[in-house]
Amino acid sequence: MPAVLFYSPNDSPVEWERQLREFIPNLDMRVWPDIGDPNDIEFALVWKLPPGNYAKLKNLRCICSLGQGVDHIFTEPNLPTHVDIIRLVDPWMAQAMSEWILLQVLRFHRQVPEYENLEQQCKWEVLPPPETSECAVGILGLGELGRDAAGKIATLGFNVAGWSRTAKIVEGVECFHGENQLKSFLNRTKILCCLLPLTPKTTGIINSDTIAHLPVGSYIVNAGRGQHVVDECLLRAIDSGHIAGAALDVFNEEPLPSEHPYWTHPKVKVWPHVSAQSNADSAARQVADAIGKVFSGAVPNNLVSREQQY
Repeated sequence: MPAVLFYSPNDSPVEWERQLREFIPNLDMRVWPDIGDPNDIEFALVWKLPPGNYAKLKNLRCICSLGQGVDHIFTEPNLPTHVDIIRLVDPWMAQAMSEWILLQVLRFHRQVPEYENLEQQCKWEVLPPPETSECAVGILGLGELGRDAAGKIATLGFNVAGWSRTAKIVEGVECFHGENQLKSFLNRTKILCCLLPLTPKTTGIINSDTIAHLPVGSYIVNAGRGQHVVDECLLRAIDSGHIAGAALDVFNEEPLPSEHPYWTHPKVKVWPHVSAQSNADSAARQVADAIGKVFSGAVPNNLVSREQQY
């Protein structure tokens, strides 16, 4: 049987091999860098493989991202053109992401930062209660994760809208699409949640221009990629009072350097890229299915468009 390459600094190769062997008992999985003959490898299950190594795998047929995002694959300068690229579409990850997004939405909507501030001052003060139906939540990106989060938030009575590159339909969610509708989407959004894939077209999408279209006192939640946010623009907007606060799970540099102003900013909450981690228990079946299809010459599910990079 051809071999499977495994590499991820965040995931256990022992756990992944154990789970995959439930479906492929004779699996030949090789953990980077101890891969033996690179010509044996036809399938790569990876997260941020060190640059320059895909080209060494002469018989590679498919790369599977160990996560929803595939931007780490497209940063490879010598990415083989004939290789299929697929991504995980895992209901467990979608549920985890929706939980995290909802946690941030509820934190801002229910005035947690304000009450925490009052608590620190030992002040017993009741703020005007918020109206859920008047809280406009906006989801940037209506892929698998964005649609799930938008739908779950809408069921709680929030006024939810979503924006995507192309037209989408999500029950209970007002949908915007394309550059021409981005301004209108931002104008109506009080809590902006980014779940976009990272592509050349979405890099830096949360910048001074887009932030200016959000209402004064809005919040920003980012669980997409750090490169979606221009840090200097966000910090200026918070310090000016235009943006009331931010919750960030992804950053331009990870781990976030200890000297970065996000760490100590009173209106920024930092999370260490944990909103929706890959889970071998739930995802191994679909990865095994993809391996089987690739090794038998069939087309795997969840193919990524090289042109769109998602």
